Amino acid sequence: MSSSTQHVDEVLPAPRLFVLGLQHVLVMYAGAIAVPLIIGRALKLAPEDVAFLISADLFVCGIASILQSLGATQWFGIKLPVMMGVTFAAVGPMVSMAIAHSGTDGARMIFGAIIGAGIITMLIAPFVSRMLRFFPPVVTGTIILVIGVSLMKIGIDWIFGLPVGPTAPKIVSPDQAAWLKAVTDAAGAGGSTVPAPPAGVALAPSLPNPAYAPLQNIVLSLVVLAIVIGVARFTKGFLSNIAVLIGIIAGGVIAAALGLMHFEKVASAAWLAPIRPFHFGMPIFDPVLIATMVLVMIVVMIESTGMFLALGEMTGKKVTQPMLSSGLRMDGLGTLLGGIFNTFPYTSFSQNVGLVGVTGIRSRFVCVAGGVILIVLGLIPKMGALVEALPTVVLGGAGIVMFGMVAATGIRILGAVDFKGNRNNLFIVAIALGFGMIPELAPSFNIWLPKVIAPLIGSGILLASVASVILNLVFNGATGKADDLRTAAMSAEA
Repeated sequence: MSSSTQHVDEVLPAPRLFVLGLQHVLVMYAGAIAVPLIIGRALKLAPEDVAFLISADLFVCGIASILQSLGATQWFGIKLPVMMGVTFAAVGPMVSMAIAHSGTDGARMIFGAIIGAGIITMLIAPFVSRMLRFFPPVVTGTIILVIGVSLMKIGIDWIFGLPVGPTAPKIVSPDQAAWLKAVTDAAGAGGSTVPAPPAGVALAPSLPNPAYAPLQNIVLSLVVLAIVIGVARFTKGFLSNIAVLIGIIAGGVIAAALGLMHFEKVASAAWLAPIRPFHFGMPIFDPVLIATMVLVMIVVMIESTGMFLALGEMTGKKVTQPMLSSGLRMDGLGTLLGGIFNTFPYTSFSQNVGLVGVTGIRSRFVCVAGGVILIVLGLIPKMGALVEALPTVVLGGAGIVMFGMVAATGIRILGAVDFKGNRNNLFIVAIALGFGMIPELAPSFNIWLPKVIAPLIGSGILLASVASVILNLVFNGATGKADDLRTAAMSAEA
């Protein structure tokens, strides 16, 4: 057994395991809490339900990380230092599902799709490695770029306000609304000769909404962004790695001082509570939604493959075909557990893979310790309630960085692609990026298409994924290699 391999299986002293595990938790924390916040608010759930989603996410993050790093039989777990978290690749499709079906019924449909996708992912995991030739860096880089660009809209909406609802840029004039009500009431009076307004008539918003993009929110988000930049620029090592988290904490403190945070839900939340399966009721299984999530998971597994291969390179442990299948199968099991425990699809967190390279700490038991910490945090409802209490404007400043880093990762992967010697790669990126932007720039493009496929084509990420794979086959053929995927993953984490 080589020295590097010994590092992977080395059990460090408990105090050191705790500190190093906490470091991994802090590095991933901002990304881990972002997705339940996005989906919970897209579903228009009550604050306490959003807080529960956050707790459930941390809980399952911990379980999945332990199983992936420690291993569970020969079938599950890569047995490398991996921290598992909710994938941003699934956010776009889940937001589309949430918009179409809000509330607890929407949550049940999302969790049904996740459970179905998790089961299918476990079944197809051994075959995914055979698909690597369809996912060279020009494809994976494009997909990750589109994921980041698509998510950026969420960060921007967090800063300024949602384009619909109470924070829409314009509101209906109160005078016009009073006039329409008066006309409607007069038309309904007995013996009235006033013609009734046509059914469904509504006034167009015409007045600027003071709740949209107030100066205070813009300044606060810029302060959070400035703190993140400052920490990243003027600190090194661990502090630099948690720059986003420091920015969120500082923004929360400022928001509390300005009276923008309310702690009633935090005060009423319990100190300790179990994470109950099927919190929102039994899941609803929709075949189209399941198919959508399966396509997402295929992309996730390809990305995970690159991360596993890169980790093998960092730790000096050769990643064999059975190991790879076990790791990808764990992605499916984590996703299945996510659906059961009211959370979302899981994958290896790229920032934590990068942390392994930065710190040189290769012991997989460090990530096991991190998983234990996450489970404990998930069992403390006050933690979820505290995160939920953060104003979206605070998260918006950090979201610009978080989501922008996803896009930047895609750009870095594309940086290793040969565009000069193979101009066809330019066409692949350009056209796939265009397809990915369709739902973002023309959200009603599918108005005359069958409603049953709306969730499938309503995600720019899925459109870009399908387009990039097909275009690569047309221009380049099936040329992807495991070495290319490993190199791309390592370049993304450099």
